[in-house]
Amino acid sequence: MKFLSAVWCDLLLANYEVDPGVLQPFVPARTSLDDFEGRHYVSLVAFRFEKTSVVGVPALLHRRFEEVNLRFYVKPDRDPSLRAVTFIKEIVPSRIIPLVANNLFDENYVRLSMSHGVDEQSCWYAWGDPQSERFSGTIGSERSLPASGSFSEFITEHYWGYAKGPKRTLEYEVSHPQWPCSEVLDHRIEIDFGRTYGEEFAFLDHATPANVLYTPGSEVTVSFPRRV
Repeated sequence: MKFLSAVWCDLLLANYEVDPGVLQPFVPARTSLDDFEGRHYVSLVAFRFEKTSVVGVPALLHRRFEEVNLRFYVKPDRDPSLRAVTFIKEIVPSRIIPLVANNLFDENYVRLSMSHGVDEQSCWYAWGDPQSERFSGTIGSERSLPASGSFSEFITEHYWGYAKGPKRTLEYEVSHPQWPCSEVLDHRIEIDFGRTYGEEFAFLDHATPANVLYTPGSEVTVSFPRRV
């Protein structure tokens, strides 16, 4: 049985090239940094959960909510061909979700007030107390599946997650169909990265993303975690 099923909607992904030395302290045991053509990236990802169920039961008051996270890319020692992600921090508007995710998955969820807006031409997410942090982009109607071996495929096609706990590394599988996507040419990112994610990431305040992607998303399932 899967732990969670949901629809992930209207994803914005801002992808920044970084020095691998910045990421190394956050790499979970039994994994190593993954790269695209020798370069390493972190991604700011904003999206929505819809129709959320936990162990097959609708999540009542938590079926619909936003999430913003900062993630980077790793590969497990057991099979370096697998594409995986790990997270610096994940933000949601619920107090219950951090309680469950941080204890069961060893993640780093925090609760902040959040809102969003989506129409045919734009997508935005805001968060904070007050909601002064913002990630927005103009989205086009034309999108396609990423080409094999492309940067867009590297960013969007990851089907494993790893969490660095205090005494263990947890692994879980994320299943979804390949996502069609398009590059976002007009975007705004108004975030204090140092305050939100730690001083190691303050340099992102003045960095320009390598690119920004949009995908409408799809149904997703997440397995129960297991220790590796």
